[in-house]
Amino acid sequence: MSTAQISALVFGVGGFGALVAATTSNEWKVTTRASSVITATWVYQGLWMNCAGYIQACRGLMIAAVSLGFFGSVFALFGMKCTKVGGSEKSKAKIACLAGIVFILSGLCSMTGCSLYANKITTEFFDPLFVEQKYELGAALFIGWAGASLCIIGGVIFCFSISDNNKTPRMGYAYNGATSIMSSRTKYHGGEGDFKTTSPSKQFDKNAYV
Repeated sequence: MSTAQISALVFGVGGFGALVAATTSNEWKVTTRASSVITATWVYQGLWMNCAGYIQACRGLMIAAVSLGFFGSVFALFGMKCTKVGGSEKSKAKIACLAGIVFILSGLCSMTGCSLYANKITTEFFDPLFVEQKYELGAALFIGWAGASLCIIGGVIFCFSISDNNKTPRMGYAYNGATSIMSSRTKYHGGEGDFKTTSPSKQFDKNAYV
């Protein structure tokens, strides 16, 4: 079981959940505090309450981010070492790398969509010639940025987990047959040497008593 892959899965799935929450939220922008104090009401708007051109672009990017995050989560489950699906270790490593790339693309789509929406809000807020209702950044934008960051971090960890698979040590079995044969031969020759050295001494003892 790889700790890096588990942490990457946590980051990726957590980021995917944050992207879903941000996309479905209605708090992408909120009225300014000054106007809310005067009217005593708070007005929230999300991606699905307006048909402006930039909002449609942000909507498409967030839908793409959610879709990519879903497929990235599925690929990540198949590429985990602790799961029994996905084939051999090499195929699992390729699937994990694919999951990492998909998570990174999901994070980039979400980051682009949220940044485009936030840029429009800040441009209108600081424009002195803009006389319509001004808004501030809503909580959904920060959730989207956080989810995008988690997806990118998880994707990068998944891509680097391939190097961990390549560095895993392989068990080797040493063949000790030749060593055992050589050792037995050495003992045999050693025994013959002992016999040759002791036999003359025994013969010398017999001659001494004659």
